Amino acid sequence: MTPHLDAAGAARRILDARETEVGVASLLVLDGPNQGARRLVFADGHAEGAMDDAELASALDELGGRFLKGELSAGRRGRDAGTHQVEPPGSDSVPVYAEVYLPPVTLLIVGAGHLALPLTRMGRLLGYRVIVLDDRPDFARSERFPDAESVRLVDFQAPFAQVEIDRTTHVLLVTRGHQYDYECLRRLLLLDEPPEYVGMIGSRRRVRATFHQLREEGISVEDLERVRAPVGLDLGAETPEEIAVAVAAELVLFRRGGTGRPLIEVEGVARRFFGNKEEG
Repeated sequence: MTPHLDAAGAARRILDARETEVGVASLLVLDGPNQGARRLVFADGHAEGAMDDAELASALDELGGRFLKGELSAGRRGRDAGTHQVEPPGSDSVPVYAEVYLPPVTLLIVGAGHLALPLTRMGRLLGYRVIVLDDRPDFARSERFPDAESVRLVDFQAPFAQVEIDRTTHVLLVTRGHQYDYECLRRLLLLDEPPEYVGMIGSRRRVRATFHQLREEGISVEDLERVRAPVGLDLGAETPEEIAVAVAAELVLFRRGGTGRPLIEVEGVARRFFGNKEEG
């Protein structure tokens, strides 16, 4: 049995997990006979923090596992912390404070042209691990992308041969031509577990041509509808930097689940506080 965890011990283990990029859910019991007990659930399947109630420990392990898998509103898509109810078999529900610590998400930018430069900067600011791919030696240079973790020279006939892609990967296709968009999208959508986010820059005509070719290859409409093309929010962006902001805003929207509306419309502070009253 693992020993009981105090706050300092839990913090040390969480820091260790973050350094080794292992996801961990921290669970603190807020009420009941086990009030103050802590449990850490790790993405590799093990848990730490002894508890006197085995049923509660099992319920906490299940809860932590669901957080780490993204099945509950903690982690990438929702809040990183919050109070949740746990119901061990044969016992009353127990309030638990959960915090979720996940490794950085990989942002894979395919294409190292002028737009990739501000996209890489924005990606790093948002906490992504950024990888840039291109087939042109003059473009795929690490000194051009100081904010990227790595820049890789690839063959667009097999663009992802050097990259590990899983469901959590976020991919931005900013290649220089329709044929590269097509090849990259085809390979991504045919993966057993395609990335949860795939965005593609391009005009309506370019997107339509790519989608039409993929449909002829047997890619379903449902799969194509998951591709965010053209990518980004409608901000009226024109310059590469403005376009990067629009794309970054959509990435935040996807991860956090906002509305995309201006906050002045969402909050309506003046309207709520003052209504239609005229100033006296």
